[in-house]
Amino acid sequence: MRRRITRISPLQLGIVHAVFYGLISLVFFTPFFILMSIFAPHVAANQQNAAPQLFMGMGVVMAIIMPFLYAIFGFVFGIIGALIYNLVARITGGIEFTVEDAPATS
Repeated sequence: MRRRITRISPLQLGIVHAVFYGLISLVFFTPFFILMSIFAPHVAANQQNAAPQLFMGMGVVMAIIMPFLYAIFGFVFGIIGALIYNLVARITGGIEFTVEDAPATS
């Protein structure tokens, strides 16, 4: 069975992108924050300047702020992407794809 996507709801795609990018940023930034928290004190013990404390502070800020920033940018660019797709789909007819019924599982 052939189907065609002729329009995408910009607000709905923006919400989906916001949640998706927010969760993805947690996956990427949590390990960086943990590594910064582990290694910054060891570096601080070997150096006399304030750079390691700044390094650790940046890790905390990134871990807190980046998921929100990713979610905001995902929302905005999801809306922009949907609007552009809707314009292109109006001209080209949209993306055509084929679907089939899945077999029943018991």
